[in-house]
Amino acid sequence: MKCPFCVNLEDKVIDSRTSKEGDAIRRRRECLKCGKRFTSYERVEDIVPMVVKKDGRREPFDRPKILRGLEKACEKRPVSVELLEGIVDSIEKKLINLGVKEIQSTWVGEEVMSSLRELDKVAYVRFASVYRQFKDISELMNEVKTLFEQKGSKQ
Repeated sequence: MKCPFCVNLEDKVIDSRTSKEGDAIRRRRECLKCGKRFTSYERVEDIVPMVVKKDGRREPFDRPKILRGLEKACEKRPVSVELLEGIVDSIEKKLINLGVKEIQSTWVGEEVMSSLRELDKVAYVRFASVYRQFKDISELMNEVKTLFEQKGSKQ
């Protein structure tokens, strides 16, 4: 491990423990040259599938891209960044657990919309209007109407 202070490659591990989430090992290290201490994390590298876009292009699953979309939909809404990161975590875990090499982008979009529908209705409509590319106001109104009908049936 390279020391972030003096770039020396020699160090010793002082302490190791599992992170709070249990998905990483946190190690406190001490550089043998300069004596300064620093922390490193070890994580299992998950194999995340490729996302097949509507036009057939393939690109790696892009966690920050999904988070940006969620943040845009929830702009000026009472939704914390922690909740949005939790949604992305959940989608990423589902995706990895599927065990596939490729996934359709529509699957990812529907997962995001499903999470937003439960979290914040306004954010859901914002995201849906971009994702579903509504052609006119009547399509948007139909989506809102469906949302209200679903809400009414749950009560």
